[in-house]
Amino acid sequence: MTRAIDLRSDTLTKPSAKMREAMAHAEVGDDVYREDPTVRALERETADALGKEEALFVPSGSMGNLISVLAHCGRGDEAIVGDEAHLFYFESPSVAAFGGVQLRTVPNHAGELDTADVDRAIRTSDGSGSRTALLCLENTHNRGGGHAISAAHTDALTRLAHERGLNVHLDGARLFNAAVALATSAAALAAGADSVGVCFSKGLGAPVGSAVAGSSAFIERARRLRRLAGGGMRQAGVIAAAALVALRDGPKRLHEDHANAKLLARALAQSGEFQIDPATVMTNIVMFSLPPGTPIDPASLAHAWREHGVLVHSIGRGRFRAVTHLDVSAADVERAAAIMVGVASKQRKQAVLA
Repeated sequence: MTRAIDLRSDTLTKPSAKMREAMAHAEVGDDVYREDPTVRALERETADALGKEEALFVPSGSMGNLISVLAHCGRGDEAIVGDEAHLFYFESPSVAAFGGVQLRTVPNHAGELDTADVDRAIRTSDGSGSRTALLCLENTHNRGGGHAISAAHTDALTRLAHERGLNVHLDGARLFNAAVALATSAAALAAGADSVGVCFSKGLGAPVGSAVAGSSAFIERARRLRRLAGGGMRQAGVIAAAALVALRDGPKRLHEDHANAKLLARALAQSGEFQIDPATVMTNIVMFSLPPGTPIDPASLAHAWREHGVLVHSIGRGRFRAVTHLDVSAADVERAAAIMVGVASKQRKQAVLA
């Protein structure tokens, strides 16, 4: 049976042989007591990579964002976030339910925020409303098609926020993808942020785990909040060992995923069956859609792709997302594109004749 090509997300990667070996021989201790040497090594190297004083290992990126928002905001405070941000689109119930924090949205423009929009959205507490305490940014931007946000743009936003008395949290789940795309360092992209989160379990290839980084004082608050959220782990070095391999080796090969994403985007664009501009693809996420008026049902199209061995995420309104990763080769991408185009063409012709 031909292996399926799974392009739904870069979270679907399997741990490499090197990761499995590291996990099998990891030196461990009780991390709640701060006695797991592998976790501590991962936290030190993560902090160094992000240019921050300290880092904290967390089970997931969503928990990292949650405890970061709670560390910066009190109950009833407000955080500004883009209207297409992952934190707003998929995580807003958690910050409201567990922290009593209100999210105020401003428009995203291919993942970026306009400084004027942010400035207008900031409000100080005068007894009649919420106090704006935090600005949340995202890099790369998931629903923005994997757009990599420049250090200059982030710096302008962080300067504005700090001048107005706000802290800044950067959701950097795929920050290393942005660094590779922009030929800079993750530390440079996170320089102005008071806290930053990264995922080891996305493009870097680890099976599980994320981290948040910031000042020593921030990490102490985040550590307490991690325990309150049920994120205190014991012999976590077993999974931290794989994350260490991901941190050390993963960024070196992200350019391959970016090249494969471009390859897919060009093939889809050249077919004429889809709407996509390959020039907008900066990292490993490819967003594309059916042309207006195309007589194809998106759900049936995605189902047909799956039956032919290609898995793509349907995100609604005739739009799709495909994500390249270390378990997908250039040959896989070429085969996937041929299947996707062929199935779409067949369905379109059948719909016209019906």
